[in-house]
Amino acid sequence: MKISQRAQSIDPFFAMEFGKRAAALEAQGHHVIKLSLGEPDFGPPPAVLEAARTAVDGGSLPYTAALGIPALRAAIAGFYLREHGVTIAPNRIIVTAGASAALLLVTAALVDPGDEVIVGDPSYPCNRQFMSSFGAQVKLVSTDAHSRFQLDAASVRANWRAHTKGLMIATPSNPTGTSVPPAELRAICAWTREQGAWRIVDEIYLNLGDRDGAGRPPQTVLAVDDGAIVINSFSKYFGMTGWRLGWAVVPEELVPTMERLAQNYYICASTLSQQAALACFTPASLAVCEARRVEFAGRRELVLDGLARIGLPVPVPPDGAFYVYFDVSATGLNSWQFCERVLEEMHVALTPGKDFGHCGADRYVRLSYAASAGDLNEAIGRLGVFMDRLDR
Repeated sequence: MKISQRAQSIDPFFAMEFGKRAAALEAQGHHVIKLSLGEPDFGPPPAVLEAARTAVDGGSLPYTAALGIPALRAAIAGFYLREHGVTIAPNRIIVTAGASAALLLVTAALVDPGDEVIVGDPSYPCNRQFMSSFGAQVKLVSTDAHSRFQLDAASVRANWRAHTKGLMIATPSNPTGTSVPPAELRAICAWTREQGAWRIVDEIYLNLGDRDGAGRPPQTVLAVDDGAIVINSFSKYFGMTGWRLGWAVVPEELVPTMERLAQNYYICASTLSQQAALACFTPASLAVCEARRVEFAGRRELVLDGLARIGLPVPVPPDGAFYVYFDVSATGLNSWQFCERVLEEMHVALTPGKDFGHCGADRYVRLSYAASAGDLNEAIGRLGVFMDRLDR
């Protein structure tokens, strides 16, 4: 059987590969602490589970409209108004089978073979794989600690070429957990818009971001660029990873195209997940999610303090997503060797920088602090033992 060049060109998602190795060690009876995947340990708010039970008990769960249940699209619009002070027409909200499906539709709608797309390096690998699968030339632009491992307006301008058609930014970012400063994001979008190019902004972790002095959540890009395309998900803030439900916010002229593509690619998002997700936006569920966000902030401090104590520096502390990107260069190991040895010897699963691009790939390791505080403390202890062994 001949495998397509498209499929052959896609690298493994190494976070999942390390997850498989961790599962194999668990099958042998080892207690493996999994800090390799960005999966909150909380699960969805209780009201969501109750809504799912009610939906199942109701019997028939037919297809919904390709763009999603109207009540859910309206609820998401209400969330933007309440949390971010931004008014969005519900018809611009496309409910999808996870954020991956949202990016699938957007990429199919916008990318032609040969189009260049600017993406920061490091960045979430699956985002650029979608672009490449539709024939885009993905230009990975190196970033560093000085730019918070994010694109800035200067780097976008310096790397723009005649056939650049758009860019994709994730803020807060996976793998670094860092955000693009609001003024920088505004400048990036303004300049890109002047070039007649599109802007995709992954805001999957936005509502997990740190609040300002007045207690307000981070600003959505839609507050400064109404024409930007936003990708979001129920997986992280609402703890619904396996429910495979996400959404996109798109300009009105793109809605009919998104509908045709959704009808053909997957018909609709899960009816059960959509009905359950309506319960995400009740005051009680939002209070649960906020309490969990605060818990994540506490876990972040636990991890940052612990890594500093054992000699694993974090060049830029995260302010949004539940990841830290720490530097292993002083150990004498590259990131792949470090992650392999820590998994095999200490039974802690991490993700090497190789997953996220080329810039600093051998130097940095991603740790997800979505695990429990108990597991994080135990993991830091095991990493400390490993570091002590290296020093001998």
